[in-house]
Amino acid sequence: MSVESKIKHVAIIMDGNGRWANGRSHPRVWGHVRGSSVVSNIVEEADNVGVESLTLYAFSTENWSRPLPEVTTLFKLLKKFLLRERKKIIKNNIQFRVMGDTTNLPEDTKKLINDLTNETENFKGLKLTFAFGYGGRQEIVDAVNSFTKSNPGKMITEEDMSNHLYCPVLGDVDLLIRTGGDQRISNFLLWQMAYAELYFTNTKWPDFTRKEFRQILQNVCSRERRFGQVCESVSLYETSSMADKNKKILESAMGK
Repeated sequence: MSVESKIKHVAIIMDGNGRWANGRSHPRVWGHVRGSSVVSNIVEEADNVGVESLTLYAFSTENWSRPLPEVTTLFKLLKKFLLRERKKIIKNNIQFRVMGDTTNLPEDTKKLINDLTNETENFKGLKLTFAFGYGGRQEIVDAVNSFTKSNPGKMITEEDMSNHLYCPVLGDVDLLIRTGGDQRISNFLLWQMAYAELYFTNTKWPDFTRKEFRQILQNVCSRERRFGQVCESVSLYETSSMADKNKKILESAMGK
């Protein structure tokens, strides 16, 4: 099965920048600077191999606890990325967005985000999303609050929840990659990762390459994804549809 048909949405936790820098006797921010140059290569490679959506964990709600110089450096790197990559994003028909709380970003950076988001919102290529000021638990809370506000007294369903997330168009995550050696998901896309394949690599983000990215995709494509069935299934949606069908058959047989 090809990457295009099996892995539609890839999420990446770009970890290990600070430790990479410390291992070379440099300040942590130096690792973030080096790591930012890797982003463009991986975006380009994801687009080349036919991935539909790429979501990058750039700054979590917990990252606010980091030293202020490191936080401000991350802000500056986001702005530099937007300035540097804008033409390439537009040229390659990439749909760009940022999800999360961006209220504390500098006004000029917020304008860059809004301008690029608006300019690319109807593009049909790779959906590139930066999770910035993002937390998975907060997204779920916001989704529930959004639904109950507009639907008072109504029970929320899984479909309702999915439709009220920050970026419903992205759908479920097929593959999560975390660089840097740690093996946890760190409050990232908790709802969307219900049946994601997980891949943890010891490679720190500044050393992550196109080649390793392709190798991970190939490795995951060789896995049998069953989504709760006894044989390989195309998606969680297919499994859910089959489950609903079987439940109806059983209910009919039992006279319910």
